[in-house]
Amino acid sequence: MSEVRRRLVALVGGSDDRFDLAEAALVIAQEEYPTLDVDYYLGRLDALAAAAGSSLHHGLSPAEHVARLNHFLFVEQRFRGNNDQYYDARNSYLNEVLDRRTGIPIALSIVYIGVAQRLGLPVHGVSFPGHFLVKYASDPEIFIDPFFAKVIGIDECAQRLAAIYGPTAKLERRLLAAARPRDILTRMLSNLKQIYVEQHDLVRALACVDRILLLAPDTARELRDRGILYQRLECFAAALRDFERYLQLAPDDKAADTIRRTLPELHRQAASLQ
Repeated sequence: MSEVRRRLVALVGGSDDRFDLAEAALVIAQEEYPTLDVDYYLGRLDALAAAAGSSLHHGLSPAEHVARLNHFLFVEQRFRGNNDQYYDARNSYLNEVLDRRTGIPIALSIVYIGVAQRLGLPVHGVSFPGHFLVKYASDPEIFIDPFFAKVIGIDECAQRLAAIYGPTAKLERRLLAAARPRDILTRMLSNLKQIYVEQHDLVRALACVDRILLLAPDTARELRDRGILYQRLECFAAALRDFERYLQLAPDDKAADTIRRTLPELHRQAASLQ
């Protein structure tokens, strides 16, 4: 295991989620950017929080806190969603997002969370379908879309859900729950994996799955996907190991029968390379 991955495991390897989400995101980026200085970028977040904090105080209401933080990040600092190059991988790496002031919803949300939590504000990620959000934990909760730089209400959340799943989709409370930091990182890496698969960059896609499995070992879907990537890269023995573990964990998964049918040929191919 590389030094960067050992650092990631040390950071997130406990049973809880009491680690700095931004630091973990930067360590993930360090694998793609080997000279990345994690402490430097954490200092950048500290500086943003210090600057934002000059206009915040305890007498403000939650809505006023959100309005002032939004103005600071989206107007003064000009963080924005990258609509023009949405599938550029740089939009998912926190160092690039801090440098370029643009990214996809989940990466911009990590910036927002990082700044807000450094100010002691109760802001959390929301793994909403299709488009990641953040929320300020107040009564009522305030939902923010960092990609479009605005506060959104429950009605708009319901409309977005209906646009994905149809008009009968129900906005269940769980869809607006606070996401665990490791789940946020997993979703970010899943986005990157898909980008690299579509670019036919299988080695980088494989690295994304490896890191997801460091965050969430024995995730059947990811073991299946890593097995497929190994198979396409002609690493047949590794593919076989992942497929066999996947079938142990999810024997009734909808893809399980298809994977089972590949095993005899994989055994033959793995044996031929010994």
